[in-house]
Amino acid sequence: MEPCDYLVVGAGSAGCVMASRLSEDSRKSVLLIEAGPSADYFWINTPAGMGPLFLNKRYNWAFTTETVPTLGGRTVYWPRGKTLGGSSSVNGMVYSRGHPMDYDHWASLGNEGWSYRDVLPYFRKSECNERGADAFFGGDGPLAVSDPVIRHPSTQDFVAAAVRNGIPEIRGLNAPPYEGVSYQQFTIRGGRRESAYTAFVKPVLHRRNLTVLTGVQVLRIVLRNGEATGVEVIQDGARRIIHAAREVILSAGALASPHLLMHSGIGDAGQLRKFGIQAARHLPGVGQNLQDHWFAPFLMRVTPDSSYNGHLVGWRKYVEGMRYLLTRRGYLAMGSSAVSAYVRSTPDQPQPDLQLAIRPMTSNFLPSGQVVVDPEPGMSGATVLVGPKSTGHMALKSADPLAAPAFHPNYLGDEDDIRRTLIGMRLFRRILATEPLSRRIVSELAPGPDAVTDDQLLDHLKQAGSTGWHQTSTCKMGRDEMAVVDPQLRVHGIGRLRVVDASVMPRITRGNTSAPTIMIAEKAADMIRKSPLPPWQAAPR
Repeated sequence: MEPCDYLVVGAGSAGCVMASRLSEDSRKSVLLIEAGPSADYFWINTPAGMGPLFLNKRYNWAFTTETVPTLGGRTVYWPRGKTLGGSSSVNGMVYSRGHPMDYDHWASLGNEGWSYRDVLPYFRKSECNERGADAFFGGDGPLAVSDPVIRHPSTQDFVAAAVRNGIPEIRGLNAPPYEGVSYQQFTIRGGRRESAYTAFVKPVLHRRNLTVLTGVQVLRIVLRNGEATGVEVIQDGARRIIHAAREVILSAGALASPHLLMHSGIGDAGQLRKFGIQAARHLPGVGQNLQDHWFAPFLMRVTPDSSYNGHLVGWRKYVEGMRYLLTRRGYLAMGSSAVSAYVRSTPDQPQPDLQLAIRPMTSNFLPSGQVVVDPEPGMSGATVLVGPKSTGHMALKSADPLAAPAFHPNYLGDEDDIRRTLIGMRLFRRILATEPLSRRIVSELAPGPDAVTDDQLLDHLKQAGSTGWHQTSTCKMGRDEMAVVDPQLRVHGIGRLRVVDASVMPRITRGNTSAPTIMIAEKAADMIRKSPLPPWQAAPR
């Protein structure tokens, strides 16, 4: 298998798609490398396992940011998947494409071929939507997309209360009009998590031209005469070089891909010199433009019939567990927040910039990392700013490629982000206070009834707010001086090297980022297959 034609680094949401699609050509060999272990674990395959996986360092990189001045000096925990499927094996499984204007904006920045009209076919290509195929949804793709198995009465009342506040109820959030309140869809197949690995790679492992390696840590990209010729790895405790005859495809994610570029001498030359790394290509945008979604959490004590906490505590949790094992249904087959509203903070916003989400359960993490459902009936919710203006950056902390970089997210660094999130928090409260949902609310525990003024709500947003775990845009696509890749996702100035993952987004999409990342990989694989590079002439045989 060496040299392979295509070497894909990272078996996450993008890497699994790349390996699957490129290996459809039986004449080309594909090697997929993953640093983490296999995904053969009960809680990975169980939708409710996102809680137990949240702090599990075997399957989670468990990053932590540097102190964030805009949050009063807090650090923020950033879970990222470390297994086959990457973060699609540990996330909340929400299938959200974002808004069409997101992609039209990408195209307007000089990224031809990335408008919504251009990318819609690739969303449809990947999708096997249980609602069937039409002009917007795919019906026979590898990735299962399904509706919630349970529509809890509390979520139905949330929809009704939102409508009474002027938010229209719509059939779905991934088709016109893209604005309103509706049930979300999830990457769940038959009650089991559908990760990028189970959808795209596992069904084609029989292909003789596809090899998947786990437990292999990539240290750097090997460059020769301005081209990528392979990667240096640690495998079974030893360093070795793995060669690629045609292309190296970096799909390690928005945090690891820029990190690997820097350790390969691709980044800001001045910063690299500080760590003794000779610059092979000065690209100052590597690691810059870091974006994420930040949300304000809500916690409510509710009437017993308004929460499914009671089904997941005491002896009832064993009944629920048996129900899941026998039927693949019930509360263990649920993804994260089943219903969401996408709204504009003000009428002059060109598209929705806020997401309001609710879930009829509450839980806590013990110091051991174990997740425990609250014994009292509770409901959780969130106001998410899906159109942030704030951007941060990441940087090297060490010359050791195994040392995590420094993450500086700069949450709420733009005053307009604060203003719009506060508007969303007040709207969320109005929905909670509206019938029929209001009759279910016993009390608001967080932010709490004493948090009334903007300053008090802002304090909650800073102290209790959290990330949507949607880090993107650190190797942005474009043609300006801070761009890292071109519209074909080729690294500027380096041959035979592409970045294909969420890091290439010029701006973060207005929704969860797993589905757009899969789309990016579908489009990238298509571009590569339509215009394959000839084998590198000096590649060892």
